[in-house]
Formats: sequence, C-alpha cells, structure tokens
Amino acid sequence: MLRPRCSQLNRVQRLARRSYFSQTKPTNLATVSPSIIPNAEPPPPPKPVQPFAPQSKTPYLDGQVLQALARQPQTSLRDIIGHYLDETGNVLDVALPYESRPSNERKVMFGDNASSREVVTIAHCAQDEKKQHKITVSSGFALNFPSPAEGETLVVTCAHTLEEIRQSPLLRMKEFPPSDPSHHVATGTFVCIGSGDSMKLYPATGIVSALPRSDVVIISCKLPKDTLKSLPLSPYPVPAGRKIRAHFVSQEPTYGNGWVPWIGDTWGKWTQGMVLGYRDFAGQETQPGTYDALSHMLFTPFPTAGSSGGPIVDEESGAVVGMMLGSRMDNQVAGVRGWGIPSETIFEVSVLLSALNCM
Repeated sequence: MLRPRCSQLNRVQRLARRSYFSQTKPTNLATVSPSIIPNAEPPPPPKPVQPFAPQSKTPYLDGQVLQALARQPQTSLRDIIGHYLDETGNVLDVALPYESRPSNERKVMFGDNASSREVVTIAHCAQDEKKQHKITVSSGFALNFPSPAEGETLVVTCAHTLEEIRQSPLLRMKEFPPSDPSHHVATGTFVCIGSGDSMKLYPATGIVSALPRSDVVIISCKLPKDTLKSLPLSPYPVPAGRKIRAHFVSQEPTYGNGWVPWIGDTWGKWTQGMVLGYRDFAGQETQPGTYDALSHMLFTPFPTAGSSGGPIVDEESGAVVGMMLGSRMDNQVAGVRGWGIPSETIFEVSVLLSALNCM
C-alpha cells in the first residue's frame, strides 16, 4: 500500500481544515463601529507662508496720546514712578467727605452722556526715537477733595497699568545717557477727557498717594476749572445681592443698549450687575458689618478691557461703593467674576476723615 507523500498529506490537511472552518459560525470578536470612526479625509495641504503684514492703523486714542507726548511738556514717567514708590502708603492731610446718600446734584445718573463723561481715561505712554511705543490705559474718576498742589484735581485709578509699563524695555534702558538724542525716550501720563474731536489730554503732574497692595493710585493733574465733576464716595460696603452699575468700556463701535460715545473713539456704558461678596487678602470670604477686612469685592458681570479703575455705583443711592480692578477665577464652581475694591479702601488715604467723624 502506497503512503501519501508528505506534501500531499499537508495539502489534504489544509483542505480539510478549510472545509471545517467554512462550516462553523464565526466567533463574535470585539470590533469598532464604523459610526465611531469618521471617514477621515486627507489633511489639507500646508498654507504658504505669508509675508510679514504691517501693523494696522494706530487707534485714534493712541494716536492722540502720541501727539500730545511729542508736542507738550509733561512730567516724565520716571518721575511719576518715583512718586509712586515714594508716596506708597502716604496719608493725605485732607478730609474726604462721606457721601453715602448724595443729593440729586451729586449722585451718579445713568443712561446719559454727562454721567459717562465723569469717568476718564488714564494713559501711560513711552516712545523712543524709532517710534516704538508702549501705551497702557485704564479708567479713573475725580475725588471730592483738593490736591496738595494748588489748582489741581485728584483722580483715582488702578495701579497695575502703571506697573505694566514700568516693566517695559523702553523704561528699563538706564544705560542710555539723556544727552544722547539717538536714545531719547519720551514718556508721560495723561488724563483724557471728551469724545471724538473734542477730546483733550492733560498731563499728570505726579502721584500723591498709592496703595499697591490694593491696586490703587491717586494722580494729581492740573485741569481747567469745572472740567471734571468729582463722584460721591460712600465708605459703607453694600451687602451681597445689592444691584450696582459699573462703567464698562468698549474699544469697538457699539450702538444701542446703553452704549454712548466716550473717550476719543471708545464707547462707554453703565452696565447693570450685582455685588456677590467680599474677600480678604488671603482670599477668604468676609462679611460686611464685622471686623473682617473687606480687601476686595466680587461682582457681576466681569468688566471689559480698559474698565479697570472705573467706578462701581450703588444703583439705589447713586454713590460710588467700589472700583473695578479686573476679573478673577473665584472657584471652579462659580467661575470668573468681577474683581474690585470697596470704596472704604480709598478712604484710607484721608487722615482727617476719621477724626472729623468722631467729633
């Protein structure tokens, strides 16, 4: 009897195995549904590298600040920053009056251009001979007590925009001798008032007091009489849940819904909001009417760029109860909220006020 060759045997075994598997049911294996994997399209070809695009046109407000910097003398930013450092914690020998319930003539009115014009823009600027420049802007408002310099007005604003330009390379080049015109840097701080072509810029003469930890600085500026109306301040913190109005800023044209032309080509609006609560410097929740330090206040909504330094007004009384500083993440649940200081912080620069109200 002939035995099949090895190759023939392997062929028979393969055929038998194939026949067996073709008759059995397939095993259910883990698969991925086509609906989970989308039909992947080939990536688009890379875009060609565009040549360097020139910078867009200088905004109107920036252009006016640069022109004022070039044509009129002003106190340099180096001197302004020197005042800021020297006058930190300085308590002024003046009385800032309590105005928790201002009269109709003094209270902040909403929805008209006049009230919006009571808030100003503070611009810190530096420009070198190569026309490289740095401008930082914030909002501010006048205080109802006289400046130590006769005939000048005191304007309160935030300090972080001054700190920002202080770190600019344009101000850190101390090795440049002032006698070398090729390295001349023009600097200054301006209080900007008025909209459109009627905008006026007035150079600041100095800083009379500052509270860097609270992000507060008080600027002195020589303004024509009755140019800027001061706003009434209340030293009493309003409770959480109180309705407020905060002066917001828009850099783009925004029509309707309470927006009105503001400084230069910017727009302003008294935005409705609400006080959410208070925090101390450690970030712990604090309550009005206790011995807790009310270092900061939380509010809604969070402010727009350029609104820092603007007033927060109690909607019921029309008195300023705080100043905006920006926005911060409160916690993972609450999210981002408006961040500011209560008005009582500004009262810390007035030494006579406490004594007068105790008499």
